[in-house]
Amino acid sequence: MLFEYKLSAPDENFYDITPNVQKALEASKVTSGLALVYCPHTTAGITINENADPSVVGDLILGLARAFPDRPEFKHLEGNSKAHLKASVIGSSATIIIQDGKLLLGTWQGVYFCEFDPPRTRKYYVKIIGQG
Repeated sequence: MLFEYKLSAPDENFYDITPNVQKALEASKVTSGLALVYCPHTTAGITINENADPSVVGDLILGLARAFPDRPEFKHLEGNSKAHLKASVIGSSATIIIQDGKLLLGTWQGVYFCEFDPPRTRKYYVKIIGQG
């Protein structure tokens, strides 16, 4: 089953979308399979990381900003090359195993939509594959 979600992303941030992935799983009634979370944007991404300590997200944003600063040598006319770089490093999807009707995320893990070129209204997809 395929689910589409919209997200308002006013700031460069990692937005916790774990509850929506869980809702998609519950609606699908799949008990064993895979959840694929996909972002169809070139300046945003999907990742799995810690969701217990909010300072981790801040550290990730800081680290990516330092690793990929805006540079005068960039030639992309839209001026958002650093967002493209960040999105390429993070990636556009994540896959989660489903077992016994549950997402097999680690104790401290969550699924994040990563916005690198705000403000934007974005969409992402959750595809649940498996059997009930």
